[in-house]
Amino acid sequence: MRWQDWFHLVFSSVRYNPLKSLLTSLGIAIGITAVTLLTSLGEGVRGYVMDNFSQFGTRIIAVMPGKDDTSGMGGMLSSVRFLTLGDAYSLERLPHVDYMVANVQGSGPIKFGARSRNTEILGTTSSFQQAWDFPLASGQFLPVNRGQVSSAHAVLGQKVKQELFLAQNPLGKFVRIAGQRYRVIGVMQSKGSMLGFDLDDMVYIPADRALTLFNREGLMEIDVVFSAQTTSSKMAERIHEKLIERHGQEDFTLITQDEMLDSLDSILSLLTLGIGALGSISLLVGGVGIFTIMTTNIRERSAEIGLLRAIGTSRNQLLSLFLGEAMLLSFIGGLLGMLAAMAILLITSIFAPSFPISPNPIYLIAALLISGLIGLVSGIRPAWLASKMSPVHALRNE
Repeated sequence: MRWQDWFHLVFSSVRYNPLKSLLTSLGIAIGITAVTLLTSLGEGVRGYVMDNFSQFGTRIIAVMPGKDDTSGMGGMLSSVRFLTLGDAYSLERLPHVDYMVANVQGSGPIKFGARSRNTEILGTTSSFQQAWDFPLASGQFLPVNRGQVSSAHAVLGQKVKQELFLAQNPLGKFVRIAGQRYRVIGVMQSKGSMLGFDLDDMVYIPADRALTLFNREGLMEIDVVFSAQTTSSKMAERIHEKLIERHGQEDFTLITQDEMLDSLDSILSLLTLGIGALGSISLLVGGVGIFTIMTTNIRERSAEIGLLRAIGTSRNQLLSLFLGEAMLLSFIGGLLGMLAAMAILLITSIFAPSFPISPNPIYLIAALLISGLIGLVSGIRPAWLASKMSPVHALRNE
């Protein structure tokens, strides 16, 4: 049998009854649509999260109090020092350090006149605004301070400013933060939300005053932003040596931005694969539909099978014809599902452009290949039964 004849016979069997072929492919089409949309959503969420975490740069090392792994009685009996502002300023003086940001965070009421609002309060250092590229709308950020008691200055997020001052200019005004009096010296530009956290609903005060305000002995975190002239591993080694020198033991944890982004990317990629696998269940339903229709077709097309066998078609050729038909039906369903998914994604991008959804070509190609594989597997049993039919019995049954 020539390959032209093989293609003609396979396509003719599908064209002969277009409605049945369409309904047979519908299960696969629905499955491909589901897989495409779910994986696109997973990729969109992954990209959204990665963009949010990497918007501040990748040359960052976070220092947090406490060791992330301890063992034995020594870990329980040893005295652990908190991360202090002295630690932070010592790290700032290391070579190739561009910025050092010391943070301590809490929440509390902020009042101006008769208006009051509960909000997040971030105690930080003067380099916060430059390190994370948080532009000011007016005024200035917290002034530089090295080891002295900071002035009671506050910088407001855009939402806090609007809620408390409305159209008034807040610069120079006094507010009460958790009962203490602070002078407003700046207002941040709107920054929006990051992973559900509203960056505009925040008040910034000096870190030393925040430690007193929240009655804490140490910082929550020290972030070091280093220059491109060194590497993450070398910078982490310098920080490690400096803190060991000051603390006498390793009672802190270093996390580089590269490590965090790699771990986060791996987790979100696995989540996307899991979502795609869940959507693939609907492909199995489509495969069952192809198996059912192909099995039914054997009885309905017994005369065709008998005639092909009578004119010399071998069993292997007959087997390939039915497998080709099953795979063709599956591919038709895959293409229809892909077109439907693309249409839905296009509509979504027009009416909800900020919605995190992003199709990945690798997943699209994989979905089509899986649809063809399902068609192959679903058609093996019916094709084998057709190839085993005796031409005499097939024509007699007709």
